[in-house]
Amino acid sequence: MTEKKNNLALTGGAAAAEALKQINPDVMPVYPITPQTPIIETFAKMVADGEADTEMIEVESEHSAMSATVGAAAAGARAMTASSSQGIMLMAEILPIASGMRLPILMLVSARAISAPINIHGDHQDVMFVRDAGWIQIFSENAQEAYDNTFIALKLAEKVRLPAMVIMDGFITSHSVENLEILENSVAKQFSGEYQPKNFLLDLENPKTFGPVGLPNSYFEFKRAQVEAMGESLKEVGAVFEEYGKISGRKYDVFEGYKLDDAEKAIVVAGSTAGTAKVAVDELRARGEKVGLLKIKLFRPFPYEPIAEALKNAKNIAILDRTVSLGSMPPIYAEIANVLGRNDLQSCIYGLGGREIFKENIKEIFEGLGKDDTKGIKYIGLK
Repeated sequence: MTEKKNNLALTGGAAAAEALKQINPDVMPVYPITPQTPIIETFAKMVADGEADTEMIEVESEHSAMSATVGAAAAGARAMTASSSQGIMLMAEILPIASGMRLPILMLVSARAISAPINIHGDHQDVMFVRDAGWIQIFSENAQEAYDNTFIALKLAEKVRLPAMVIMDGFITSHSVENLEILENSVAKQFSGEYQPKNFLLDLENPKTFGPVGLPNSYFEFKRAQVEAMGESLKEVGAVFEEYGKISGRKYDVFEGYKLDDAEKAIVVAGSTAGTAKVAVDELRARGEKVGLLKIKLFRPFPYEPIAEALKNAKNIAILDRTVSLGSMPPIYAEIANVLGRNDLQSCIYGLGGREIFKENIKEIFEGLGKDDTKGIKYIGLK
């Protein structure tokens, strides 16, 4: 039985801030960057108004923000931050330190293009740039998922002691107002629970060393332990989704299959474009075409077996990436090709720098499947 919920109209950034208020983390070092800024602006006002008692630390750069978050988490605090684009690039030195120290930090991300040239609009280049930094990565389609994923990612991170990113599309989700359901404060607090750090510097009865030198006789084993922790998160995530579903009434999984069971043609995508793709699928289905969608939710660790099972019957598949891998195939395409062991998949790059993708573009992709040559990359909406 689901608990009572409140209906609110919020942007994705405000929805994330609402979740932060209900979690009430101990420490949040922050530095503003478009389009992430509304998350920390909204939450900072909540703290100033006494709705949360988080220690906000205003630092001089994103590098400092992540460094301070690492320090707070290592000391035993429930610590979080937020960033985007070049801010994540500046944090890049510290991200693998957070994961290597097994600190369950939560970072809210409004995904955005990276320079050059300068662009402040949404795509996935920033989060894909750091996809192998040892962080759990969960994508959000809309404001509701940005809110829900904040709780889900925190619970998972603290279970397996790995940092996690909750990703929403910059501007498209972070600045768009949507209707969503907010948990009762008491229910949200119960789900989040009181943070119980397992290993921390201020545990004076059990001294610890953080960030030691790892020479050839030990470094390899540290990395192997991180690999195993990622594997453990795949085992734990199902239970976290189920637990959250009981209190919210919203059922989530590592991916969402939309009219996929009997689909002969399928598209794979992550983020807000899934909403547009669902409309295209509905309209093509109304014409009798067997098309479907697989929406990536959990990208790191990548759920190979469930996705392979979901796509096994689709004859023709297109994979849409909102990023580029210069000199290589784009990341979601590479993962799906690896999963299925097929070389007849269509790779599509779209929406870089915030360029719009419309349902007609997606219909054209579906209609080309099985007809067009799938070799190489299609650039959707390129002038």
